[in-house]
Amino acid sequence: MIHLIGYLGLVLNLVSMTMKEILNLRFLSMTANGIYVVYGILLDAPPITIGCAIAFLIHLFHIIKLKKAEGEK
Repeated sequence: MIHLIGYLGLVLNLVSMTMKEILNLRFLSMTANGIYVVYGILLDAPPITIGCAIAFLIHLFHIIKLKKAEGEK
């Protein structure tokens, strides 16, 4: 059952790679990383949890930056 969470994160991550719109790509990838964080916690796998939490924050930073740039146009 826990692995279904991991597969959901995997599918979202793969779908995000097909996106042309960078904001949608970042949002979907950030969502996938959030799911991977939960998955890592449930598996008690710190490397997954830490790595995906950092990736989540990086995507969040870039989403905020993109939104600010859109607002300035």
